[in-house]
Amino acid sequence: MIKNIVFDFGGVLIDWDPRYLYEKVFSNKSEMDFFLKNICSPQWNLKQDAGNSLSDATKELQLQYPGYSKEIEMYYNDWSDMIGGEIIENVNLVKPLKTRYRIFGLSNWSAETFPIVRNRYSFFKDFEGIVISGQEKLVKPDMEIFKVLLNRYQLQANESLFIDDSLNNINTAKEMRFVTLHLTDDLDLKEQLQKSGLLFPI
Repeated sequence: MIKNIVFDFGGVLIDWDPRYLYEKVFSNKSEMDFFLKNICSPQWNLKQDAGNSLSDATKELQLQYPGYSKEIEMYYNDWSDMIGGEIIENVNLVKPLKTRYRIFGLSNWSAETFPIVRNRYSFFKDFEGIVISGQEKLVKPDMEIFKVLLNRYQLQANESLFIDDSLNNINTAKEMRFVTLHLTDDLDLKEQLQKSGLLFPI
């Protein structure tokens, strides 16, 4: 029986994409794609999600790629421009779900940038607890960060639905006996929850 709903944030409740910023910076799409794939890459950003200092990470990368020093500095200086806003159709499900379940967040996010969105969007107040990778210095799909959530809030994995847009994270959650929902571009979260009986029509 499901007693808890655990949400990832980026790609599930918050629309975050570095292209929102860099489409205004680069006139050439190919150069932008190269920059975001090879310089300010997802792998590089994940290190900050794991607790690395934004300032130190920026300086180190600028030394490696001095020709892109200005663009690298913008990644975290203008980070809020990467936020497209709430994914409103999913955010609107949080309050109805809260009437029946305990609601939690488990997200890979820098401890330095998460307060920006937490203060901007009121729906975060509906969460009983939130575990952020940058604060724990652990990142999904490492099992250890899932254990932090379970232990801190005395949750049972098999009583918890975990919603994430990353298949790697979903696979780890499955190994730990979470009930999982992999949110893909073609999946309607509200419809899926209603089909599974976890959400009444709203």
